[in-house]
Amino acid sequence: METGPIDGTSFGDEPVPPAAARRTNPSKVRAARADPDRPGERCRAEPGRFVPVVDLSRCEGKRDCTEVCPYDVFEVTRITDEDFGSLSVFGKLRSIAHQRQGAYAVRAEDCHACGLCVVACPESAIALRPTAGL
Repeated sequence: METGPIDGTSFGDEPVPPAAARRTNPSKVRAARADPDRPGERCRAEPGRFVPVVDLSRCEGKRDCTEVCPYDVFEVTRITDEDFGSLSVFGKLRSIAHQRQGAYAVRAEDCHACGLCVVACPESAIALRPTAGL
């Protein structure tokens, strides 16, 4: 996958795929990039060194992660019955209130630890975790 800075976009000098400019929300990306609490490696980590972990008991499926991720790591879909069954009572109620929608890191191996998803999530439901290989 070709990567590199995209002039004139909300990603600044961070190395991201050219397609990211077409599939992300520029205003949300700019806000996430400016967040002083943004964790990660500013899109410079090797893919697979970190993985995003979604806490489905907090996630409300609002899609902010999908709108800022330049590597298309996330999909928002119906929470699986197995995952739903593992939620607390409060987590189940929250899930039902949001039509059982939740974010899944379906392409976690493509994560470059940008940290944009972590700060963009309004429920603070995403964390970056180093993989066992570190």
